[in-house]
Amino acid sequence: MKTLQQIRRELHQIPETGFQEFKTQAYLLEEIHALNQQRLTIVKWRTGIVVHVKGLNPNKTIGWRTDMDGLPISEQTSLSFQSTHEGYMHACGHDIHMTVALGLLRQINQSPINDSMVFLFQPAEEGPGGALPMREWLKKHHQDLLPDVILAFHVAPEYPVGTIATRPGLLFANTSELFIDLHGVEGHAAFPHRTKDMTIAAASLLMQLQTIVSRSINPLDSAVVTIGKMTSGTVQNIISGHARLEGTIRTMDAKTMLTVKNRIEALCRATEIAFECKVEIDYGSGYYQVFNTPEITSEFLSFAKLDASTVSIQCDAAMTGEDFGFFLQEIPGLLFWAGVDSSYGLHNAKLNPDEKVIDYLVPFAESYIRSL
Repeated sequence: MKTLQQIRRELHQIPETGFQEFKTQAYLLEEIHALNQQRLTIVKWRTGIVVHVKGLNPNKTIGWRTDMDGLPISEQTSLSFQSTHEGYMHACGHDIHMTVALGLLRQINQSPINDSMVFLFQPAEEGPGGALPMREWLKKHHQDLLPDVILAFHVAPEYPVGTIATRPGLLFANTSELFIDLHGVEGHAAFPHRTKDMTIAAASLLMQLQTIVSRSINPLDSAVVTIGKMTSGTVQNIISGHARLEGTIRTMDAKTMLTVKNRIEALCRATEIAFECKVEIDYGSGYYQVFNTPEITSEFLSFAKLDASTVSIQCDAAMTGEDFGFFLQEIPGLLFWAGVDSSYGLHNAKLNPDEKVIDYLVPFAESYIRSL
């Protein structure tokens, strides 16, 4: 049987983007099928996998979710096991997440607990979002596989291995992608009066978008509207007939997200009038806030404090996003950070999590689950 380190390194070499995790799914299935199948039920969903482990005397089902996808980032780690998929990398630690899930599955399958467990290997966390459709598929077709409580973790480069951080209530923000296309009339730079210039329209709209948080959101609330990319035009002497803004929205409250989107739409309608153009908005992937069940999370932190190998921290909420929030929207549970001691952050081409987190986290998670 492969070591967990070997599994992590082999998964690290085959990163795939959302709903394209075909090699990853096949690899995981091979490892899962190598286990004793007596207590296992295995169901595939798109490029994801659900594994049910029957308990000895089940009263409830405990869920453990892991994400599977990588990112379109060219790896710059120089590791001996770096990505073999050019232009793609596990730059968010999902290879670590999957390996811990497999290690935990091995342990629970080998030494079953009274309750049943379900392991959700979920695709497309980075986009377009796999948690919501996976949850709805389970509700419609596999009610028996829905957990009564659900757990997950995310690697945290800023903490050392052995550190657990989370908080009751809101942990991660509501998030939404933002894509705005402006369509006008292209023309020669010498005849601007015959055109509808979308460079100017986009620049004006970009500046107006920056007033949303400062003038439409309660200062005691929290929100972010960031435009990270603006494209317009082709050459220096042609007035652009098309421009595109790409960005992100983050809010700490679901109602605030609606307020921000309403203001964006109002400003886009005003831009259409002011610049005689057509403006289209696409919100892309949107994730619901990660809201940890307070009682479960408080008990989890209390458990972690009693563990000699663990440093537990009640951390602040963050503007990061995670589609695990869609599971927590309907199922009690929690998400926590686990330290991996890397000098490079998430989504960085040089991210190199400390693999010792695997040998630490599998027994810690197993011990916690047995305590439930």
